[in-house]
Amino acid sequence: MKIKERHKALIDILKRSKQPVPGSSLAKETGVSRQIIIKDIERLKGSGYKILSTPKGYLLDNPNEVTKVFKVYHIPDDIEKELNMLVDLGAEVKDVFIYHHLYNEVHAPLNIHTRKDVADFCEQLKSGRSEPLSNITGGYHYHTIVTKDAATMELVEKALKDNGFLAKLREYEPGSLYDSE
Repeated sequence: MKIKERHKALIDILKRSKQPVPGSSLAKETGVSRQIIIKDIERLKGSGYKILSTPKGYLLDNPNEVTKVFKVYHIPDDIEKELNMLVDLGAEVKDVFIYHHLYNEVHAPLNIHTRKDVADFCEQLKSGRSEPLSNITGGYHYHTIVTKDAATMELVEKALKDNGFLAKLREYEPGSLYDSE
């Protein structure tokens, strides 16, 4: 089983379980060692999944929650519009990052949940002490978005597309950027 398939299988197993699942059980079901499961769980946590490690095994904290990375494009004047649209749909904007062909990924946490968070962030940008990270890449950037369920994530994706913010990956960008679900 390839890593991508295994990660999907692990999340599926954890979503179905109401009790902690031992690492040895996950290893047996996916055909890898317990040590590989430990590394996989850490990678999944790093990509946004809230997985609790308990003495009895692993448990998904919010099994309906969905995390997805979107590549977007807009001018600086549209930052507030984009962020307000996302929080109005019930999304959390975890971060902003760029993928630069020379510098690779450059990340900045946002943790924006509300319109007040958006206003505070935009005020910081307007102060002139900082510029949007997306200025480095001509307006292209990524957001890790978290929603309470898959239906809300679909609304987020549709809104990004309908507003002309959704962008396509370039040849030097890793295709795995969209595989965090």
